[in-house]
Amino acid sequence: MAIQQADKLLKKHKDLHCAKVLKAIGLQRTGKQDEAYALAQEVAALEPTDDNSLQALTILYREMHRPELVTKLYEAAVKKVPNSEEYHSHLFMAYARVGEYKKMQQAGMALYKIVPKNPYYFWSVMSLIMQSISAQDENLSKTMFLPLAERMVEKMVKEDKIEAEAEVELYYMILERLEKYKEALDVVRGKLGEKLTSELQSRENKCMAMYKKLHRWPECNALARRLLLKNSDDWQFYITYFDSVFQLIDESWTPPAEEEHSLEGEVHCSIEQAVSFIEERISEESKSSRPLRGPYLAKLELIRRLRRRGCNDEYKLGDPEELMFQYFKKFGDKPCCFTDLKVFVDLLPPSQYTKFIRQLLDVIPLAAAAENEVALPGDIKALQQHLCVVQLSRLLGIYHAMEKKQKLAVVRELMLRYRHGLEFGKSCLKTELQFSDYYCLLAVHLLLDLWLEGEEAAVWQCLTLLEEGLSHSPSNAQFKLLLIRIYCRLGAFEPVSELYSSLDAKHIQHDTIGYLLTRYAGSLGHYAAASQSCNFALRFFHSNQKDTSEYIIQAYKYGAFEKIPEFIAFRNRLNSSLHFAQVRTERMLLDLLLEANISTSLEESIKSMSLSPEEDDIPWKDLRDNRDLTVLFSWDPKDRDISEEHRKLSLEEETLWLRIRSLTLRLVSGLPTLGHTIQPKNSEKTAENGVSSKIDTIRALLQQLEAAVDSGKKFLEQKIQYPVLGPPPTRMAGFFSNGSCQCQTSLFYLVSDIYELDTNGLDSAEIQERIGNSFKSLVERLTDLFNKCKGDLIEVRDGTLKTHPNLLENLVFFVETISIALWVSSYCDSVLRPFKSNLQKKKKKKKESSVAMPPVFTHFLDYVTELQTLTSNVIDHIKGLEIILTALKLEELSLKDTLLLQEEKKFTKTVQGKVQSSYHHSVQEIGELLKKRLDTIKKLKI
Repeated sequence: MAIQQADKLLKKHKDLHCAKVLKAIGLQRTGKQDEAYALAQEVAALEPTDDNSLQALTILYREMHRPELVTKLYEAAVKKVPNSEEYHSHLFMAYARVGEYKKMQQAGMALYKIVPKNPYYFWSVMSLIMQSISAQDENLSKTMFLPLAERMVEKMVKEDKIEAEAEVELYYMILERLEKYKEALDVVRGKLGEKLTSELQSRENKCMAMYKKLHRWPECNALARRLLLKNSDDWQFYITYFDSVFQLIDESWTPPAEEEHSLEGEVHCSIEQAVSFIEERISEESKSSRPLRGPYLAKLELIRRLRRRGCNDEYKLGDPEELMFQYFKKFGDKPCCFTDLKVFVDLLPPSQYTKFIRQLLDVIPLAAAAENEVALPGDIKALQQHLCVVQLSRLLGIYHAMEKKQKLAVVRELMLRYRHGLEFGKSCLKTELQFSDYYCLLAVHLLLDLWLEGEEAAVWQCLTLLEEGLSHSPSNAQFKLLLIRIYCRLGAFEPVSELYSSLDAKHIQHDTIGYLLTRYAGSLGHYAAASQSCNFALRFFHSNQKDTSEYIIQAYKYGAFEKIPEFIAFRNRLNSSLHFAQVRTERMLLDLLLEANISTSLEESIKSMSLSPEEDDIPWKDLRDNRDLTVLFSWDPKDRDISEEHRKLSLEEETLWLRIRSLTLRLVSGLPTLGHTIQPKNSEKTAENGVSSKIDTIRALLQQLEAAVDSGKKFLEQKIQYPVLGPPPTRMAGFFSNGSCQCQTSLFYLVSDIYELDTNGLDSAEIQERIGNSFKSLVERLTDLFNKCKGDLIEVRDGTLKTHPNLLENLVFFVETISIALWVSSYCDSVLRPFKSNLQKKKKKKKESSVAMPPVFTHFLDYVTELQTLTSNVIDHIKGLEIILTALKLEELSLKDTLLLQEEKKFTKTVQGKVQSSYHHSVQEIGELLKKRLDTIKKLKI
């Protein structure tokens, strides 16, 4: 419609630039990019200066992801209208979008000369800082860009032209980057510092940062002390206060006899002063109208620091156990009480754990309806206190030490408390969490412990309780995240898609928690869902580039200069994201798996992805692991929780697996480049036409793949076990153990042999024999891989359901490997077909009926026939699995477990139904894809 309207306008006014651009936008949005670009360039070549055309072209170029064209547009407009403030400012912003910092500096100064406004001058200054940040040479940054920026600001200071807070912030930023901390401090403490008013305590925080850089501990201490007198609940200043006190003690600092202690006033430089200061804060707190947690926690922090120095007892600060008990009495009904005390539990001796928990329980007002019944809380405050004690019991390892029967009894009790607690949340909205949700979560954590100890039924009870919890608290992200992890562990991906989309992940969360989805989608045979989940993630990463440019422009407009380097660091961090590299690689492999040689040829698929075997666009040295591995709540003791070591090992494993996948993708993308050329080959000609360099690339990549595989095997020898809620392991172990790795590597070596045959002709019997042997061993390996896919995906054992997700993953690997085998076979076919037609021509010329066919043709035909038979067998096996899964009557499962209540049984059936349906869906998708691959095999007849 829009295009039609634009055409009508253009019939009347042929040279109406704006109408042409609006038509181009219409064409762009209907997928006719080339036409849109040609029309836009036609207008741009005329160098328009009317605002409508320029704005419309800017919109179009932005949609085309070509921001560099906007700069050319405004460069031309500025030349024609040199005194336009608007066009100069648009040109500056256009440079900001593409990060042309040098040109931004010049544009800013040109703008200031036309309209001498402070913001324009400081745009130019900020552009100098950005040149210093982006400069590869740090020396150049500190000797040229930053000193120039400093001089520019100093000029404004001397002329008393500094007007806004943003300008002072910028001056401070320059001095800090130049490490002129003394001068930065003088600016903040001086007249200019009075402009720093937008943030609470902005001036004090900047002073504190400079004092720390200058190691001026007396000032640090005095300032922290002064700020704590104003607000004794500000935790960051307690930390600074303690740091500075102990620094002064270590330096044996003493206050001067007559002068002021420091610029900031009185200084505390002994433990006695620190102790009495904290005691004063606590007595002050008791007079406060609202309870403050800071002073009490500061006392525990001081005890911990003194213990580390081995000198606690002298100062009689009290027993940590008693202090924590008093703290619980005061703040136990607050949800933050557990997280506050969690930090200090290491002050308790393990022998006191049980006594401490009993002591806490004794002060909670619980009422039992009758003897031998569980005592329940009468209100939300009592519930919150009891919940805090239960969380502490888990953290102190009391539940971990229990026997199976005791654990099950605790699970029952926790679920009883959970259901009782729901009464307090009857008036809660759907978007609010129930007060007792943590009881349900803790019960699930106990059941997970039992599952890891070999209790198979426990995992189904986990899912049952979580589904029940989610029905009462539909917005609880923790229930959803745990369900996602457990369903994936069981090999059921179908319920996960819905759960993840209901989390409504926003912006950066696609990077931090996206791994929960993308790790399992493809590997469990849900190809359509895998495609969709990769698209979600990639859409975020691709829009990041455009969005960040807009944030930077807004920061310039509103003078938030200190945010600009942060935005750029954020963009770089996302561009170097491990998850981004993984999703990009897996998405391309998935697209090839679903389309190459099915709906389009392998060559077309690779061309549409702009893939090249020579190019590696993954920033290996700068890869950033942005995953949030603590997104799932955990109350485990430190020795069972996820550690820094786990994070490092997980990153190493993910990087190794990514390298293997990336090299596989590049090797596959190299196959069409080896295309067969009909003229006879010799080494000189092949070097000329560039094909020999292509095979060299393939061979080099193959060596890299071998090295990556060796590194992967060495890594797996460590037999690392991550915590159950820690990072999920990669697919690398399965890839090696089921034989897929050996199959895929052999296939790429076969490519090298076929190429050799193509180059040397059919005279070499040795190459033909080598190829024949490769075909035989490949069929054997593929058959072995198929054998590792055999077995029931879901079986019923002793009335309990048991899933075998490894069989599903093996099937997915089989499909991938057979697809690579077919792509390689197509290459073999393209090489052997011309040889055969040449032989047949010779045969006709010589009129001989018995020209011996070289053995390689027989080998290849036998290989293709065996591939066809094997694939047919796998399809039959999958049909069998489908029949078994459909016939599986889950309702006949004896839910005899006396632990299950009637309402729980309903959820158990739902859960088992979801798992069964998911496996059925996986098997169907795998079967459909294999049928398409079988059709491709049937076409391979030379």
